[in-house]
Amino acid sequence: MSTYWPWWAGAIGLALVTINHTLITDRSLGVSAAWDRVTHWRRERQLERMDDEFTDDQALAEALAAATAEHFGTGTDASAVPQDPYKSQPLEADAESAASERPPATSLRPAPLVTQAALLISIFLGGFIAAVTSGRFHLRYDMGPAFRHLVTADSITMIAVLFVGGVLVGFGTRLAGGCSSGHGLSGCGRLRPVSIVATAVFFGTAVAVSFLLWKVI
Repeated sequence: MSTYWPWWAGAIGLALVTINHTLITDRSLGVSAAWDRVTHWRRERQLERMDDEFTDDQALAEALAAATAEHFGTGTDASAVPQDPYKSQPLEADAESAASERPPATSLRPAPLVTQAALLISIFLGGFIAAVTSGRFHLRYDMGPAFRHLVTADSITMIAVLFVGGVLVGFGTRLAGGCSSGHGLSGCGRLRPVSIVATAVFFGTAVAVSFLLWKVI
């Protein structure tokens, strides 16, 4: 009798986590991005302090306009140039409508660093609590009998394989712009084409490698 959750319970749990994260933070869920930001927390804190100075989109637009006018100059006097009021009004209306439809700059910024740290801590604590409550928690320094049988039983070779595998996973994650949580859960849930393609590629590759190992080994 398996002590793991049934697949449908796990699917419901992942869906609830993804939906709640999106509703609370108004941003996509991504574990690899959270890990990258937390490990470089000094740089991220500096960027957050800089972003705090420009939280007001209107003030930021006015500051950019003033800096542009100061650097390039205003050119000819606008009052000396004849303008047709009937032509200027539609342009101003279009500009106002485009500005109102444009998403605020704050929604395009990454989630706060403390939110990313809380996500990683919650993943660790959730796994720890699940292992303890199910009675399956114990410390070990190998990858289990399956890894010893399929890959290697030598500890040095195991460390080397895991290191190289971790580097490749990190490289692939950065190359694809997200990991299985960012693309597979959050991106596919939002029906983003790039996430659907990325998820199909890495899941298809995993299935192909599994069948290859099954045939070879």
